[in-house]
Amino acid sequence: MYEDKTLVCKECGNEFVFTAGEQEFYAERGFQNEPQRCKACRDARKNAARGPREFFTAVCAACGGEARVPFQPRDDRPVYCSECFARMKEAQ
Repeated sequence: MYEDKTLVCKECGNEFVFTAGEQEFYAERGFQNEPQRCKACRDARKNAARGPREFFTAVCAACGGEARVPFQPRDDRPVYCSECFARMKEAQ
C-alpha cells in the first residue's frame, strides 16, 4: 500500500527516506503533511527548544565516588554513578 519516498530536508538540504512504516504511522495518527526535516534536524530542533539540561552532583551510594545525574537527588533514595548503576543492572 505505502512505498518508501525520498524527501529533501528543508533545514539541511540532505535527502532522507520517508519509509512505508512511517507513512502508515502518519496515516494512523491523521497527519496529513509529510515530514519536512530529516531525523537529525528534527532531533536537533526538539533539543534546542528544550534548552540545556541541568545536572546535579551526588555521592554514589555504592562506591562513594561522584555521580552526575539529571535530577535533584533526595536523601531518602540512593544515587549511583554510571559504573555502579550498570553493574547493578547486569546483576539483575
